[in-house]
Amino acid sequence: MCGICGIVTIGDGVRIDAALLDTMRDTIAHRGPDDAGSWVSADGRVGLANRRLAIIDLSPAGHQPMSNETGSIWIAYNGETYTYAEHFAPLKARGHKFRSQSDTEVIVHLYEEYGRDCLHRLRGMFGLAIWDESKRELFLARDRLGVKPLYYTFAGGQFIFGSEIKAILKHPAVKREIDLAALYHFLTFLTPPAPDTLFKHIHKLPPGHRAVLRADSGQLRVEEWWDVFDAASYDPQLTERDWADRLREKLTESVKLRMVSDVPFGVFLSGGIDSTVNTALMAAQMDRPVQTFSIGYKDAPDYNEFQWARQAAAHFKTDHHEIQIGAQDFIEFLPKLIYHQDEPIADPVCVPIYFVSKLAKEHGTTVIQVGEGSDELFGGYTHWIDILRLRDGAWKMFSAMPRPMRQLGLAAAGTALDGVRYEYVRRAAAGEELFWGGAEAFGEARKSRLVSESVSRVVAGISSHDVIRPFRKKFEERSPHLDYLSWMSYLDLRLRLPELLLMRVDKMTMATAIEARVPYLDHEFVGLAMSIPQRIKLGGGYRPKHLLKTAVRGLIPDAIIDRPKQGFRVPVADWMSEALGSFGRDKLKAFCARTDYLQWPAVEKLVDQRNELAWYLLNFALWHEMWIEDGRWPIAYR
Repeated sequence: MCGICGIVTIGDGVRIDAALLDTMRDTIAHRGPDDAGSWVSADGRVGLANRRLAIIDLSPAGHQPMSNETGSIWIAYNGETYTYAEHFAPLKARGHKFRSQSDTEVIVHLYEEYGRDCLHRLRGMFGLAIWDESKRELFLARDRLGVKPLYYTFAGGQFIFGSEIKAILKHPAVKREIDLAALYHFLTFLTPPAPDTLFKHIHKLPPGHRAVLRADSGQLRVEEWWDVFDAASYDPQLTERDWADRLREKLTESVKLRMVSDVPFGVFLSGGIDSTVNTALMAAQMDRPVQTFSIGYKDAPDYNEFQWARQAAAHFKTDHHEIQIGAQDFIEFLPKLIYHQDEPIADPVCVPIYFVSKLAKEHGTTVIQVGEGSDELFGGYTHWIDILRLRDGAWKMFSAMPRPMRQLGLAAAGTALDGVRYEYVRRAAAGEELFWGGAEAFGEARKSRLVSESVSRVVAGISSHDVIRPFRKKFEERSPHLDYLSWMSYLDLRLRLPELLLMRVDKMTMATAIEARVPYLDHEFVGLAMSIPQRIKLGGGYRPKHLLKTAVRGLIPDAIIDRPKQGFRVPVADWMSEALGSFGRDKLKAFCARTDYLQWPAVEKLVDQRNELAWYLLNFALWHEMWIEDGRWPIAYR
């Protein structure tokens, strides 16, 4: 696992400043404290750099950037290819020479053999850059599900890219400007949807996409190379038991693959189904205790899941470690949080992820398995079930009414409903999609009252439904099932999961030099899960994770399978009304006074209501202070 960055001069422009490239590289040293490398082409117009967290082949032979035998192909690679070893023999048989035992070198030779389609032979997670001297092309790619990030921009006659935006911002030609359309969507989705970021002109490669830059002309072509349904195949002859057995077999394989490592590994254990299954499957393949790590809150015991994590740890005889944090820890961590997020990831769960990652690192564990993706694949969220019930009931009836009647209903709702309930009525009245993702903050009506008049003028005519519509079209074209759970899974796998949940994991684990692996997002497991219709996944009703529970029963204790879902939560609403309250109020009030994005009366109302939505706005304000207003926060984090 690593951090990468690079610069390509367009045409016959200026030569690359090697010292600048090194500065960009070392800005993300936290992603790779074990080694650093840079390479600049002989003509001085292409540069790649890498910070290395040594996981596979710890020897100096794993140093990056890395090339083929002739030096015509160079790679900077961030990620892990779990099946890399199976490629050595076939590649050697075709005459390729190896100087290491690393997965990075395997990719170099796979590219020589298969070109851009080498990606289909990689089973893992990655953000990579390959320079092909013979074609004068830079090849960029992001893994199928978007576990690893990759950002890019054009500035000063050069193309600049990196694993984190902060590396790109070190380039003096890159301006720090805010993209107001991206801000408008951020207020709904808690993160700007790809390919946009909150930084104007800085983009992120969407998951399952690749890009080719022609250095001579500067032409950049971005294309999708994988979709969630590519590996989906429905067999109507299979019973529920058949599907459950296949899921368990494929998940066992996925966990085993993610144990490929030359350094110690473990599990983040909450005591829920997903993390407990990770622990069980890992323990079954080890001759020593699994290292497990849990986090809780000093001043909010109702949010803790220690009793379940301890039960799972005792059952599987793990070497278990715990940490608790409080509101003061949260506040003191805020500068680091904003620094490592790069762009606002308005999810307070970032904070406990950082502290439990730090705990793992302090105990000598460098690789961690996490449970992200399971809820999205199997309908594990209670609010998803609520939406399914709503869609099958009142939503269905209201949507079927003539448009004038729906408009009357919307007018009546305006006096009786607020927040998300009003937003659902508004969508039905407008003929829009009901589900916009598993993490929604502000609806369209509420945003109109929240943003300033100047922002409103810029984003006039924009709706966040514009983001949803293309996904819905692709879903209808590609899905083997058109049931609503399949739609919800597809949207979150393409939007919320890669740009919010996986980014909070990537940014916070890498901040502590920890690599997080995601067995539920193995693309073969995802393909299998997305082959299964809603009626089987939910047991013919509204039963969250019914099929997954069937698959793992007997593998983990029944008490954990049958316990009420609690979710990985943070008491940020309580903290906003207590220790974080005066700090947040002062920050937001001052921010609204000196900038022209948000209207303070609307913001103040949220603060006074002790609404968690106020945290999302505070996250944006603190980000703006650090990254747009040129370091109002401590210089150590600039």
